[in-house]
Amino acid sequence: MTPPNAAPVVEAWTAYRTADAGQWNARQLAEAKRGTTVSVVIPARNEQETIGAIVATIHRQLVTEVQLVDEIVVVDSRSTDATAEVAARAGARVVDQDEVTSGLPRMDGKGDALWAGLAASTGDVVAFVDGDLRDFSSTFVIGLLGPLLTDRSVEFVKGFYHRPLAGAAGVEADGGGRVTEISARPLLNLFWPELAGFVQPLAGEYAGRRTTLEAIPFVSGYGVEIAMLIDLLDHVGPAALAQVDLGERHHRHQNLAALGRMSAQIMVTAWSRLYHRGLVTEPLPPTTMLTQFSRGGDDQLPHLNRQVSVADIGVQERPPLTTVAQTVTAPAA
Repeated sequence: MTPPNAAPVVEAWTAYRTADAGQWNARQLAEAKRGTTVSVVIPARNEQETIGAIVATIHRQLVTEVQLVDEIVVVDSRSTDATAEVAARAGARVVDQDEVTSGLPRMDGKGDALWAGLAASTGDVVAFVDGDLRDFSSTFVIGLLGPLLTDRSVEFVKGFYHRPLAGAAGVEADGGGRVTEISARPLLNLFWPELAGFVQPLAGEYAGRRTTLEAIPFVSGYGVEIAMLIDLLDHVGPAALAQVDLGERHHRHQNLAALGRMSAQIMVTAWSRLYHRGLVTEPLPPTTMLTQFSRGGDDQLPHLNRQVSVADIGVQERPPLTTVAQTVTAPAA
């Protein structure tokens, strides 16, 4: 039996709203800005090994050589290494996550750092880039900005790329997107099929117009990316969303237990959005506790030969920035 093709609406969207980063260069986009200001925000926690090269590349190629980017903001997310110092020396304005959110409830996770970066930055267009990227290329930023600076109907752009995963048996060309394939993609196809055309819904590289980003909440944990897509779908509709092929992405990979916790947070986040749509009757799932098992250790349970660990994978949310009455200040770290 021949498998079905993509749903017509998904196929039409991908044809209309998918681009390649090579379609633009920095000088073309700098000319296309026409007064629009651009910020690049990089959340970073203990990324002293990679953050300097990322910031230096953006600063040299997109701030100094070509005036495409107006500011680089690194959000130091409670680092215990020299992340802040390295980023500042490379040319970033470094802000402390907790100082930006001072006076608000303390939250943990990447989403809170992203929210702080949005609050601390000033650009009309804001591009987010992860701080653990290796072999970084300014093409990442150029590709994300391309649709936003050349098409006023685009409100948000998500990157996608090949993510090689090195293992004992060699390198798997696209093995890096494990949580996407076993968690996020099935959820989106089942409940938000309009988003099924996104190649990598959990990608950490994306950009949007400030007015749009400030109108949606930010989930504090690993559910931030899937929540952002779902909320933007409701806020601006699929026609205002786009994706760009950024080539290949190299970064560190997390172990299986960490990926399990990430998947669980994504499921909890999806549950909250299903509740907003009236598809589940309770605002929270029956539990947000995740039980995991690991071999070895001093606390193995009898007969199991494994240790048991329990983690709370519940998520919190920062409200849309436009609803926060307090003026957020961002002193340098």
